[in-house]
Amino acid sequence: MKHRFSDFLGRAGLAFVLSAALSVPAAASIDLPDDPAAKGKAIGEETEARDLGFQDTEAEMRMILSNAFGDTSERELRMSTLERQGEEVGDWSRIVFDEPKDVEGTALLTHARILDPDDQWMFLPKLKRVKRISSANKSGPFMGSEFAFEDFSAQEPGKYDHLWLRDEACPDPVADRICHVTERRPLYENSGYTRQHVWTDTVDYQPRKIDYYDRKDSLLKTLLMTDYRLYSEKHWRAHDLFMENHQTKKNTRLTWSGFDFKTGLDENEFNKASLSRAR
Repeated sequence: MKHRFSDFLGRAGLAFVLSAALSVPAAASIDLPDDPAAKGKAIGEETEARDLGFQDTEAEMRMILSNAFGDTSERELRMSTLERQGEEVGDWSRIVFDEPKDVEGTALLTHARILDPDDQWMFLPKLKRVKRISSANKSGPFMGSEFAFEDFSAQEPGKYDHLWLRDEACPDPVADRICHVTERRPLYENSGYTRQHVWTDTVDYQPRKIDYYDRKDSLLKTLLMTDYRLYSEKHWRAHDLFMENHQTKKNTRLTWSGFDFKTGLDENEFNKASLSRAR
């Protein structure tokens, strides 16, 4: 199943010659139901279907954290994703920090599920041990960033109730396109969000923007996904993810590079033992 943010992140969530800011030939239109709930679900499923078959990916990224005063710090990390097929499971992913020295070797492993709590473990090199992340704590910030632990888990359609809200112009830099705006409400336990509003473009069916609402149903943060590139003539990946927290005035930018597909990763690279040797 698809990791719609990481590859989601995730999407864990592109190496043709086109970016999202350039015009591309319109994709074949799809038939969507009229009922808003069924239409919203169909949009999510179409996004999912367009990325099936990527098998595995490896990528490098830079994390830039900014506080309310504009002070910044940077981290270098790697992410690997293994595609998983099945109705009850999502993709597996592993994130490893390389720089700076104080976080070097820190690693997060995620085994995504649909309605059951995801399995997540973190390797803390200073303690030389693997810590299981409680399902009740996954709404907390990941490594001081504006991304939560649950943001690095799979975003499969089956984890949400869906509702189509409207169609409107996409956000920049693709404001010349039309986006479906849908609402999705988490069905899985202990989510830090009551709902999310997703802007999905009607050409490539890729998410361009997500608004996240906290447990008080107030707007918490916004994720913008830009610099999309196409790999293997099928798999789109955003190379710039910008998460802005409207309540703390902090933000985090993830810039991706070096995406490789079908590298031969297997399940042995995504177990707890692999975390301590992932440096």
